[in-house]
Order: sequence, then C-alpha cells, then structure tokens
Amino acid sequence: MEKVDTLQVVDLDALIIGAGFGGVYQLKKLCDLGYNVKLVESGTDVGGVWYWNRYPGARVDIPIPHYEFSDPKLWKEWTWKQRFPGSAELRAYFGFVADTWEIRDHCVFNSYVNSAIWDEESSKWIVKIRGGMTYRATFFLPNTGFAAKRYIPDWKGIESFEGTWIHPSFWPAEGIDLVGKRVAVIGTGSTGVQLSQELAPLASEFVLFQRTPNLALPMKQQELDENAQTLPKEQYPDLYAGRKLSFGGINYSFSAQKTFDHTPEERKAVYEALWAHGDFHFWLAAYGDMLFSDEANTEAYNFWRDKVRARLDSPRLKDKFAPMKKPHAFGCKRVSLENGFYELFNKPNVHLVDMNETPVIEITPNGIKTSEKEWEFDLVVCATGFDAVTGGILDMNVQGRGGIALRDFWRDGVKTNLVSASLRGRPLIRSPPKFFTYGPQVPTALCNGPSCAELQGDWIVDVLEHIRKTNYHSIDASEEASNHWAECVAAIADMSLLPTARSWYMGDNIPGKRRECLIYLGGVPNYHKLLNECAANNYEGFVLS
Repeated sequence: MEKVDTLQVVDLDALIIGAGFGGVYQLKKLCDLGYNVKLVESGTDVGGVWYWNRYPGARVDIPIPHYEFSDPKLWKEWTWKQRFPGSAELRAYFGFVADTWEIRDHCVFNSYVNSAIWDEESSKWIVKIRGGMTYRATFFLPNTGFAAKRYIPDWKGIESFEGTWIHPSFWPAEGIDLVGKRVAVIGTGSTGVQLSQELAPLASEFVLFQRTPNLALPMKQQELDENAQTLPKEQYPDLYAGRKLSFGGINYSFSAQKTFDHTPEERKAVYEALWAHGDFHFWLAAYGDMLFSDEANTEAYNFWRDKVRARLDSPRLKDKFAPMKKPHAFGCKRVSLENGFYELFNKPNVHLVDMNETPVIEITPNGIKTSEKEWEFDLVVCATGFDAVTGGILDMNVQGRGGIALRDFWRDGVKTNLVSASLRGRPLIRSPPKFFTYGPQVPTALCNGPSCAELQGDWIVDVLEHIRKTNYHSIDASEEASNHWAECVAAIADMSLLPTARSWYMGDNIPGKRRECLIYLGGVPNYHKLLNECAANNYEGFVLS
C-alpha cells in the first residue's frame, strides 16, 4: 500500500463509521471500556439515516418504545410525542442520547471515508478521510446501515430539468416551498408513500410515478404526551429483554398456526384483528406459513386487496394499487405503513402514472416525458431508493489482506460469517479486525434497528475485548465458515417466497447488481443463539492470529 505520513496520522484502538443506532451504541460501549476510539460521520450531527431524512413525512415504521435504546438512563428521562416518531423528533432523541452518554467529544463530523486499507506491516487499518485526515486503527467498525448509497436512474436529460430535482435524503433543512406547485414523486417505496401523503395536499397538481404497487398497511398513528405513552415505563425492562426473543426484534412474532388450520370464518377474524391493531402485525404476526406457502400468501393478499380496493373510487386505481391477482408475494418486498395514502388518489388533482404501461422516456426542461405524454412539474422528487445493504460499505473502498478490494471479493457473491447467523456484525473474510452492523446476510431489514444495534454491538465489543485480552492482532472469518454461512442464508431464503419477488432484499433495484438474498430470514432468536454458540466455542468459524 502507499506510504503513510506518520506526522498526519491519528492512532486509535477503534474507528467507528456512522452515527446511527449501531455506531452510537458501540461508541458508548468502547468509551466505557477505556478504548481510544473515534466515530466518523459524514453529516454534521448524530442520527444516522434520520440526520439525512428530512423530507416531509419522514418517520419510522417501528413503534416506540421498541425503537429506542434500552438504557434506563435514557428511557426514564425521554418522552415521545408520537407512537411513530417523525424524523425531527428522532434527531432530537439522538441529540439527547449523545448528550446523556457524553460521546460528542469522540465524534468527528463532516467526514467522508475515501478508503479503508489493511496494512500488513502494522496490522492496522489505514482509513483516509476526504480532506486529509488519516486514522490508523486496530479495529475498523463500519456502521453504514442498509440505506447509505443513494440510487438515481440514469434517465436522459435529468441535468436539463429547469425546476427542482431532488433525492429525498438530500432534502434541505430549510425546507422547500410546496404550496401550489406541480409536484412529481417517482417511486412507491416507503419514502414515496410518506412523501405522497404530505405533498399531495399542498400541490396544485400531484403525480405519483409507480412501477410496482406498494402493498402498504395502516400505520394507526397515535399522539402521545408525558402522561400517555404506549406502555407504562415499569414494563420497559421486560419489553427490552423480550426483543431478542421475537422474529423481528419487537414484541410479536409469526403465529404457530398455519393459514388453513382455521375455517374461512376463523381466518377472517384473525385477519381483522391483525388489521385493526395496525403497524406490521398483519405482516410479522401473521400465520406462520404466509411467507412460505403461495396458497397461504394469496389468502393474506386477497384480504389486503379487498380492504384497499374499498378505499378507492376509480376501477383503474383499484386495479393499479390493488390488482385482483397479486403483483408479487405479499410481504416479500419491504412493507410500508400508511395514513390515508390510498384516499389521496380519489382527488381530481392527484394522479397515478403506471411506468410499466407508459415508461419514462426522458427528463425534459419542463418535466417528465413518458411514452404517452409530457408532464410539466416545478418539483420532481426522485424517491428511487438506495443501493441497499451493500452499497454503503462498498462505497468506502475497503481493501483487506493482500490489497484485495471488498468490491472484487464480493463480485461473485457476498461472503460474511458468524458460524451460521444473521442480524448485524460480522468480520469480513480477508479483512482483519473489521466488523459491521446492519449489513448483508443478517436480519437487517427484518429487524428493529435498536434491537440489532444492541445485540450485535454487545457481541462485537465482546470479540474486541477477547482479542485485546488474549494479545491477538487479527481475526478473520474462515473461508469454510463464510461459504457455509452464505449457503445457509440462501437455503433459508429459497424455502420462502422471498426470491419470487423482485426487491432490494435480492439486490434487484440496482441495474447490474448480482441477484442474491441479502437478508437472513432465520429471525432474531436464531441469530442470537448462533452468536452465543460462536462465542462459547471460542469464536468457531474465525481464525485468530
């Protein structure tokens, strides 16, 4: 590797990348243990994805108190205003966490990683920051999350558009004047749904460009105050202890019953109860075979379809948003939560463009030209998502032993390890002392973020302590264990309906990206069990040297 000017290098025990739940939690843990540690963040404050997501309507889809840290010093003093907090409230929460935990002095903001390269001679990671700073660290801990690298299609003419063109995660802090504007939103993921709910009522004309209908569920938002939170705080310890016992790191899991164990009448009653509860109950507390049996999945979809079609006036809209035949297996693309989304399109100034029927041809100075017509807009919001799960970590130019780039090493398939688990942290093969959270081949998108941050963060810090106390310098995932873990992730996915849907779970949203399951579907309890077994067996599957 290139020579490092030692006069411009900061030596560390550990360098953390990213100030979301995972990075902030690890920073607190390592500071408490006396590590010389820094956290590098490209934004100007803590918050992770919530620092960047400032677009109208941005909010979490996991209810509190699940979506917060389990530290009593925090939850005893913090009061939420909504069951599903918006991004501004979440940024305030992260600020409260940083101040309470006294970690700001260890954070370096406005810093973007250009490269992270393993130096064989020093057995350290050399991490270069855009603008000149270089860190030399024993442990490199990227917490880039699953939505760090934005994706914008390469449509012809984007640069010619004379209005405002923006990706939602670049929404300016000062906001955008939307009243009376002609507005387009491209994309129907969670962001597209949230934006539609906020922008359509303000716009003189609003158009949503849809490729695939979002099979969204009712959020059932709830306003809160200090006298009325979702649970009495004396119940919080039991709730947090139970997070690792549920499939998604929350307080409910799939039913042990199968769909056709019940009569049609009994089944409808179950569906109605799940629907009435709101949030993800209809998805993640449903019959246990819903994601594995196409017939069972169709039953769930048909119930969902009938509920949504009843909310739409136009036969065309009914068929576009909730077709009689399911567009894909229900729950096998990321499910979104909505508040009045479908009713918006009953209004005369709110339109839906089916990009399969009338694809985008080009972006013009005035707007968007489809195969049918040219639409004129003042604002176009390109809610086309992210190079999910792997994009953020690969964007850092990570190189392991022998100068092998992680991007090249993963070209023929992602390889991580934890004997046989999922969730978040895992050393990368041929990449000594490097652990990531909320990454590939772990529960990630099917796990509550704070649950994962704590579960994986605890395990990662325990590994670091083991290495430090036993005087090892390096830990690599063995090739055998990495191959086995990749096979395990794929095998579980293949037992489900997930590969039948085109989604970012499978890498399908990025042109040219290898198609493979990026999410471990075994659930948090199995993952937690595997983490514990790995540690108990002296970190079997890893090579310490």
